[in-house]
Amino acid sequence: MARVGRAGALAHGCMVIVAGVIALWRGYAVAAPASAPVMAPHRAVYDLSLSAVGDGDVVTAEGQLTFVLSDMCSAWSTQQQLHLRTTGRSGAEAISDSDYAVLEEKDGSSLVFRADQTENGTPAPRIAGEARMGTRGGSVHYTAPATHDVALPVGTLFPVAYTRAVIAAALAGRGQISPDLFDGTVETGALGTYVLLLGQQAAPVAVPFPALATLPAVRVHVAYYNSATHDMTPMFQTGMRYFINGVADNVELDFGQFRVAGTLREFRLLPAHDRCMGGASPPAGGVVSPPRQRQPA
Repeated sequence: MARVGRAGALAHGCMVIVAGVIALWRGYAVAAPASAPVMAPHRAVYDLSLSAVGDGDVVTAEGQLTFVLSDMCSAWSTQQQLHLRTTGRSGAEAISDSDYAVLEEKDGSSLVFRADQTENGTPAPRIAGEARMGTRGGSVHYTAPATHDVALPVGTLFPVAYTRAVIAAALAGRGQISPDLFDGTVETGALGTYVLLLGQQAAPVAVPFPALATLPAVRVHVAYYNSATHDMTPMFQTGMRYFINGVADNVELDFGQFRVAGTLREFRLLPAHDRCMGGASPPAGGVVSPPRQRQPA
């Protein structure tokens, strides 16, 4: 599977994750509509289990995904760790670990990113750099695995903005959208996406977490494409139920040769940064302070 397959795919699947407009760099700004979803800082842990196999070699799969979204005042910090173990038809096991981190300015102007992955203990080349967006498009400056620059199309969205766009479109009753996404998981720039919006679910929702049970939710399916090759076959597909605060559950990750289901096992809200809140108390169900954040390299 391509590099995006494990580390990147889950980044897409869970952040994947918009106000439909971006407040932009170099002094240009577009105000988000009043109905734009408000993202909730949170920590979520998903148990991953095999849900279907195809014609490939994989016959079993299990693992865990930990996802943390933290409010850093003017930016969102996202961290994601994946551990996935698969078994082939011959009985051989493969272990994949990925560590993904980004810092995304809330005005849509920039994204600092880092994606690391190991397969059976052998590290793949790191993908890292910084992307910037303006009214006339943007650019990515990669610092790893090799220094190079890639242009981004007008309207390209970063991960949190992308998640907001998907939820906002579903709440507006749209059936499909196809925004470009840049999340820093591939070396070729933006990914093309095609999002099917499969309807809304009114509260209360049957979920074992009180902070989510009272929120409406939407069901979505997303296919990701390599814009650089114009290949019409998706690199990866995912489905999930999004609550209107951006938390996902009932996750389905389609790697092509096999699919895994992600069950939300642990969830807690995180407070906004103290300097943003002026010392205010964290939201109900939250924790005293957010976890320490490592800066993306």
